[in-house]
Amino acid sequence: MTQPLVAIIGRPNVGKSTLFNRLTGSRKAIVGDEPGITRDRMFGEVEWRGQTFRLVDTGGIVPDDEAIIPSNIFKQASHAINEAQVIIWVLDSRAGATPLDEELGVLLRNTGKPIIIAANKVESKTVENEAGEFYQFGYEMSPISSEHGTGIGDLLDMVFEHLAFDEVVEEAQTNEIKLAIIGRPNVGKSSLLNSILGEDRVIVSPIPGTTRDAIDTYLTVDGQDFLLIDTAGIRRKGKTTEMAEKLSVIMARKALERADVAILVIDAVEGVTNLDANIAGYAVDSGCSVIIAVNKWDAVEEKETNTIYEFERSLRNAMKFLDWAPIVTISALSGQRVTKILPLIAEANEARNQRIQTSRLNKFFEETISQPKGGGTPAPVKGGMSRLKVQFLTQAGIRPPLFILFTSGGRAGLHFSYLRYIENQLREKFGFFATPIRLVERHKKKRSS
Repeated sequence: MTQPLVAIIGRPNVGKSTLFNRLTGSRKAIVGDEPGITRDRMFGEVEWRGQTFRLVDTGGIVPDDEAIIPSNIFKQASHAINEAQVIIWVLDSRAGATPLDEELGVLLRNTGKPIIIAANKVESKTVENEAGEFYQFGYEMSPISSEHGTGIGDLLDMVFEHLAFDEVVEEAQTNEIKLAIIGRPNVGKSSLLNSILGEDRVIVSPIPGTTRDAIDTYLTVDGQDFLLIDTAGIRRKGKTTEMAEKLSVIMARKALERADVAILVIDAVEGVTNLDANIAGYAVDSGCSVIIAVNKWDAVEEKETNTIYEFERSLRNAMKFLDWAPIVTISALSGQRVTKILPLIAEANEARNQRIQTSRLNKFFEETISQPKGGGTPAPVKGGMSRLKVQFLTQAGIRPPLFILFTSGGRAGLHFSYLRYIENQLREKFGFFATPIRLVERHKKKRSS
């Protein structure tokens, strides 16, 4: 069943993102006093009268501004207008009608679509009366306060009357893969998303930090559903001075928390940095499977035939904890090898959901870990002063795979090298492609006599 789409449109700083958050019941859109914080299309869902429709928030439209980002915002907003059944035009009741609002009125009139004016920032009867001037545009109007939630029900009732819903069809549950595109600013994350989608869904410009929000986009390829999350460029907190950039760091971390697989984008020209390693650490900590996409590879001059091997060696040295993540060299702008990514994502998602049969795991334990009486080598522990016996191994979870090692013989934990040995053996035997493995120790207490 296809849900109808409603677009939120308006000039900068009239409260579009606050209204989006209010209607969707989320905090996807960054809200602040700085104009133009929302730059890309932001999608969410709204439930009303037992039905659900999609809502898209757009950047503030500035039709006569030729700067790179505003002109791209206008392009993105135009996409949203074309796709929407109904348009919510947000106006600032305190500021009244401005010349820019009048320009937008002409633009929207040419769409021929139902327009509902949301006269925002109405916190008093006086402001509500002043909002009456918006009737000059010839559209239905609902006075609201996005911040306080007043008038929202009336606005939704107006929107609802213009929506056409498909007949409810019982749908089978889809195995959706949630995919986060991560990396430091200006490495080509948005270009990669656009290349995967085959359309200009996200603004791309040479200005670092253009993407500030996490953008959700749905995609189906060969029957597999993907939810793509394009995150804002992650920067060290101490170096993010603008409020929006600080919030984008938090939102990127949240995007990783709800993702299944992360594409870590590395700039081939600039090489691997400490910040790249830190970002990779965020992905591993969140339990995501990871694919490393080395972008702008077409800009690297291959002076020697082993350029790729040298780059991979430096990358592995910088991210030793990520030696299980596959590397693919791409050019997001030209599309070079981008088609390889989604099959890798699907393979990684299958691996993170793998649950090993008990019989196979027992056999693995006997062949690789078991220390029977009179033989075998006890496992080394931290500090190296004593030994532990690993009694058995069990898989306790998936997404990512979680294994519990039951030990006896002391309180000290198993040595890192031994845990790494077990992880490597699990990978060699069962694969776990592009996926972190969690190993947890449990010490069995001796029974008191």
